[in-house]
Amino acid sequence: MLVWIQAARIKTLSASFCPVLIGVALAGNEGNIDFTVFICTLLAALLIQIGTNLANDFYDFKHGVDNENRLGPERVTQKGLLKPLQVKKGMIVAFSISLFFGLYLAYLGGWPIVLIGSISIISGIFYTGGSKPYGYIGLGDIFVFIFFGLIAVPGTYYLQTNIVSLPSILCGVACGALSTALIVVNNLRDIENDKKSGKITLAVRIGEKGACWEYAFMNIIAYLVIFFLIFFFDFGLGLYLLFFLLPLSYHLSKKIFSNRGADLNQFIGLTARHSVLYSILLSLVFILQ
Repeated sequence: MLVWIQAARIKTLSASFCPVLIGVALAGNEGNIDFTVFICTLLAALLIQIGTNLANDFYDFKHGVDNENRLGPERVTQKGLLKPLQVKKGMIVAFSISLFFGLYLAYLGGWPIVLIGSISIISGIFYTGGSKPYGYIGLGDIFVFIFFGLIAVPGTYYLQTNIVSLPSILCGVACGALSTALIVVNNLRDIENDKKSGKITLAVRIGEKGACWEYAFMNIIAYLVIFFLIFFFDFGLGLYLLFFLLPLSYHLSKKIFSNRGADLNQFIGLTARHSVLYSILLSLVFILQ
């Protein structure tokens, strides 16, 4: 069980948790929250990401990217903790269970939810799977921004309200930016090994300094969204509380320029923590107003 928990990559699951939390809180700001829909949405999102993480573990090993030169946390397939076929079956199980919850959500939300769920699962597989994985040609960051932000927050909000609002899209931009920052750290850490293995991530394309600026820019976007929400929408002064997190965001954006290789492992947890704090605080502001 501990090995499967390791394979699920618990530290990265904030990318699924945060957009669902914000989408539901934003809906709660305008009316009642359907907690059954909330739980089903959260479980479906988490399972899709776990399935994607398992697919990544399996296919990166298959493509030779996860090897003895890897600087990141242990991957269960590479270390022999699980057999490749076991991980592949685990991926199928995770996606299948997500479909179980997705069917209920599709019944409520109609074809948009069917489309979102189907594309999310397909994208989760082909991030590192297939003959031409999009994660290997520098498109991973874009897909993370879209699926963990622009789709996840408005999609969650839609399931609660049956509409998509401009604030839900803006919150999606913020979540997408913070989730992208997470993958930037991962790709920056692995940049040398990825080059040698033929995995051309965006970090490989734009170089180490460019990846550091991308990380900083993603953090800036998250707080620019707060400015837009304050000045163009009636959410009250509570949103100013988000700016208490700016010193943490600045510290991380500054420190990433001076850390490389295995030293960046701590940044995955720190970046995820910043994202969770941001999401919880924003959600509390929405709910309590």
